[in-house]
Amino acid sequence: MGKNKDPHTWRKGYTTGSCAAGAAKAGCLLLKGELAGRGKAASTGEPAETKREKTTVDITLPDGGRLVLPVAKQELRFSEACATIIKDAGDDPDVTDGLAIVVTTRLLAPQGIIRVEGGKGVGRVSKPGLQVPVGEAAINPVPRRMIEAAVREVFPREEVEVIIEIPGGEEAAKHTLNPRLGIEGGLSILGTTGVVRPMSEEAFKTSILPELDQAVAYGHQRIILTPGHYGFRTATEQLGVPAEAVVQMSNFVGFLLEEAAYRGVREVVLFGHIGKLIKVAGGIFHTHNRMADARMEILLAESALAGLSTTRLRELAALPTLEGAAGLLTEAGEGSILNGLARKASRRAKEYVRDQMEIGTVFTLLDGQLIGWDENAPSIFARAGWSWPGFGTEP
Repeated sequence: MGKNKDPHTWRKGYTTGSCAAGAAKAGCLLLKGELAGRGKAASTGEPAETKREKTTVDITLPDGGRLVLPVAKQELRFSEACATIIKDAGDDPDVTDGLAIVVTTRLLAPQGIIRVEGGKGVGRVSKPGLQVPVGEAAINPVPRRMIEAAVREVFPREEVEVIIEIPGGEEAAKHTLNPRLGIEGGLSILGTTGVVRPMSEEAFKTSILPELDQAVAYGHQRIILTPGHYGFRTATEQLGVPAEAVVQMSNFVGFLLEEAAYRGVREVVLFGHIGKLIKVAGGIFHTHNRMADARMEILLAESALAGLSTTRLRELAALPTLEGAAGLLTEAGEGSILNGLARKASRRAKEYVRDQMEIGTVFTLLDGQLIGWDENAPSIFARAGWSWPGFGTEP
């Protein structure tokens, strides 16, 4: 997608769940057509009619609307049909865009259930806390219902087997959260609406929640919220925090705090690069720089309140990055200013969730060095049984 493209013209796409449902219905239509042809041949003695393949198929969306999907390929075998729909993510950046969703359908009995299973390229759940039980194919509940509804439009009561495959899915899954979430061997069949809305913030938020749900399912009442991969690596590799207790929240600090409180999490440590988390000290809970970028202003205000000279404040203000400014304060023996900002971030975050949780804050540099924290952070680490560097509560 071009960087300068007008957001109002962004093209919608469709989810892997919609692709699977559409391909399942296309296969069922092919099966039903073949069976109808055989029935006519048996009753009249005439040759079975050749079934014309459909080039599109329509399915019901969860909100009650309809979606028309192009069918890329169909094949009718003796007892089964195979249909393929190519995943189209529209203008949304997605590793699944362009992948083939291949569905094989088999009619098993005149009456029975719909058996939906994942084949090659579809992951399998190995850890608790997701919407799918351990051991089952990673086909989420809403897409599963969409598939069942699509099949029932063709076969209202018959027992049907549906097997979903994604060629290349195992390799593509390495670029998703699936390995971290314990989904092994491939991609997930996802989608709550059936339609991909480009650059949807709500969709991005929803995609983060499985990590939080997994942390809760593992019994963690104390968790780490970090903006991204740097914080995750520092917490897990340097401090030994269990990976399942670390949730990458991106820019959505307030959203994840509220969701953690809703799930009964007792204590949270905000842990990550100072350039992101210092904003929380200023009451900013969406940290994308286009939403709010007062990093240096927050640092300068705190430094001025701490009594730094005008000369030092000008020196800090002239630096191009907050990391450089934070490093200068530490080298100058003014690290207590960063601790004070961590303390303010924790207080503002606790107020944000109406005192429903205890919160600590830890600031790092890009190399993982811890440069500021409040008193709550090491206390929460201790209660959780995690390692904390042995240098007390002051940098």
